[in-house]
Amino acid sequence: MSVLEDARQALAYALERYPERVDAIPVREILLDSARQNPRRPAYLQLAVPDDMVKAVRGGEQGDLVLLVQVPREVLARRESRILLPGEVR
Repeated sequence: MSVLEDARQALAYALERYPERVDAIPVREILLDSARQNPRRPAYLQLAVPDDMVKAVRGGEQGDLVLLVQVPREVLARRESRILLPGEVR
C-alpha cells in the first residue's frame, strides 16, 4: 500500500470515528507567503501554524499525522446538490 493510500485511510478513519479530534484549517487563513515554481527553486507555501503542529512534524519520535488536503471545487459545489450522479455515494 502506498504512503498516499495509508494517509487517505488514516484520514477517513479519523473523520469517521473521531471527528472532534481532527483539526482542519483552511490554508488561506494561515498563509504567510507563497511562490510558484521557477527554474531556480520549487514552489512553496509558508504557513503560520500552532507550535504543537510543528512539534508533531519536526519531532524525533512518532508524532501526529499532519496532511495538506485539497478538495476540488467541483466536489465542494456538489455537496449541497440533492441529485445523485453515477458513481457518487451518499
